[in-house]
Amino acid sequence: MAVTVAVVLLTTAFVIVVALLAAAGAGKLARMDSASYPTALTRAAATFAAVVTLGAVVAGTLTPLLT
Repeated sequence: MAVTVAVVLLTTAFVIVVALLAAAGAGKLARMDSASYPTALTRAAATFAAVVTLGAVVAGTLTPLLT
């Protein structure tokens, strides 16, 4: 039980870190493309949401296969 909780917490933390890195990259690329700050922030937020959603979809897909 404790190992399962640890794995879930570590996986969640990993997905959030990857999402933050992807969002920072998307925001930086948007600024390098001469986008305004609100536009860059919007692109970064969309990227963050996409990565978190992808992580949730993968987890939901793999859960029945691993249990």
